[in-house]
Amino acid sequence: MDHHWVSTSWLSDVGLPQYSQTFQSNLVDGRVLNSLSRRDLERFLNIGDQFHQTSLLLAIQLLQILSFDKEALQARRAKCEHQDWDPIVWTCHRVMKWIRDIDLKEFADNLQGKGINGAVLALDPSFDTDAMAKALCIPGNKHMLHRHLYEEMKSLAVHHSNSEQSNEVIGSSSPVAVNRFAEERASMRRTGKSPLRLRANNHSVERSLGFHGSCGSLPREARVQAVPRARGSPMHTYKGVEITNV
Repeated sequence: MDHHWVSTSWLSDVGLPQYSQTFQSNLVDGRVLNSLSRRDLERFLNIGDQFHQTSLLLAIQLLQILSFDKEALQARRAKCEHQDWDPIVWTCHRVMKWIRDIDLKEFADNLQGKGINGAVLALDPSFDTDAMAKALCIPGNKHMLHRHLYEEMKSLAVHHSNSEQSNEVIGSSSPVAVNRFAEERASMRRTGKSPLRLRANNHSVERSLGFHGSCGSLPREARVQAVPRARGSPMHTYKGVEITNV
């Protein structure tokens, strides 16, 4: 993964093309990506937005899970380009396509430059329906749109849970997430109730991936210890929801 591909194609897929020139100037290639931490993004690449940092680190985590195999990533994406499954590998553009497909096309373009990609949907436990609605700029008083978005995200989570490829990826890094989602989905079926909307978690996600060597173009400092992954995922858990009879 050369620095040109990272600064153009990869950043565009992540949904943060505005940082292309910075990555290009610092010659950020695949080896550098593999060693980036949150501190590096802020100090050396001038990315101060916390959510943008999280988006980038989760996208890097997906690359790590796939052993930085660009061909494998592109093959996975091609298979789900026209089917709503395996969302963990979705690009920002594919997420926007999904938003249009679920009849929210007037809000889809609002995701431009916000870093909403499949890795965020599948791996960030703080990214829920409210976070997506905020990114889409859906007014808070549009309750039916919030309800519709929640139901569509729940349906996407089911497809994600049932996907063999997605379970292989998620299971290799967070088996608890898949198990927790399955347990809570079964509980929802038993009670015969449906959650109305998700409330965003108050805690933020800290994804410090640490260092994996001295290679790369960025200056290196002290090794940052990786923070354990938060339990669960917004696509696998409905913790803290309002419950109402339908």
